Amino acid sequence: MIDRNYCLSSYISFRYIWKDGKDFCKGLKHENFVPVADAERHPVTTAADIYDFIKEQFDQLYSKYENIGILLSGGMDSANLAHFLKPGSHAYTFTSDSGVFNADVERASYYCEKFNLVHHLINIDFDDYKRYTPIVMAAKGAPVHSIEPQIYKAALMAQNDGVDIVIVGESADLIFGGMDQLISKEWGFDEFAKRYTFLEPEKVLTEPSDMSELYERYRLPEEKIDYMKFMDEVFSIESSSSYMNAFRAAHMPYYDPYARTIMAEPMDMARIRGGEPKYLIRELFAMIYPELPIPFKIPMPRPVDSIFKEWSGPVRPEFRKDIPMETLTGNQKWQLWCAELFLNIFCPIG
Repeated sequence: MIDRNYCLSSYISFRYIWKDGKDFCKGLKHENFVPVADAERHPVTTAADIYDFIKEQFDQLYSKYENIGILLSGGMDSANLAHFLKPGSHAYTFTSDSGVFNADVERASYYCEKFNLVHHLINIDFDDYKRYTPIVMAAKGAPVHSIEPQIYKAALMAQNDGVDIVIVGESADLIFGGMDQLISKEWGFDEFAKRYTFLEPEKVLTEPSDMSELYERYRLPEEKIDYMKFMDEVFSIESSSSYMNAFRAAHMPYYDPYARTIMAEPMDMARIRGGEPKYLIRELFAMIYPELPIPFKIPMPRPVDSIFKEWSGPVRPEFRKDIPMETLTGNQKWQLWCAELFLNIFCPIG
């Protein structure tokens, strides 16, 4: 069913079209990631369990592929996975003239030196967004997350280097309690919906659609919400779909060893809320890098703040003329820029 207003509101709210059967334009069909079923995931209790299962997966991968690469940031998730690569493997770290990646580059360089990996720095600028965003949007049938053009460029580079498959550590945050700001407390229904919504459609669209249906699926008595189930079923699709789409558009296989794991015991919320998000991943990092302090958790950077700092906003009729651009973050501006670019390419006026 073609419902442009609904799809725009869903993308603005959640960074993807959450409802199947809804599409922007005739001839386009969006597709969302399907997570690994819980029954197919390996239960882990300790950091040693995670280590052993990741090693088992790498042994299986190396029985099939000769040249395995990795998307390597400065954080714990990919750093832990780098340990299992053979010396001489290719590692890819993003950088930009804005300096937003500087800490990532410094730490990733250390990991590469420790394990004798070939380190590639991939510069990301506005020209990359303009060049690669239409490609990943066409593959998705929808506007995309700002990380997708970056991943697509990295996948092309890996392909050119003869890499057979790229390792990512994207799922660790969700599985092991890394989304500490979103699971920081027992949320009320309305406050969680407000906190999770990336940008309110009514603030930026001329014909916004109500997006409350998705939240209502997770409503609990006494104005509460099952935010953990929401994260498992909604955030996992939005986040993983970005990786799936970018790699698929580049015709490059990728693999996430964390996605095949599941915590055998409930998360220790006291530890997470007390300053130890992803405590098992932290313990694994300490096992692999005993010489290093555990790094603070940071999302993969994107240079959107600097790129869209002076952007005046969208001009198509689907968007309001009074958008308070000065109040929006770089990522929110990206969403508007990307949505308008998508409409201009795939749903032209007239």
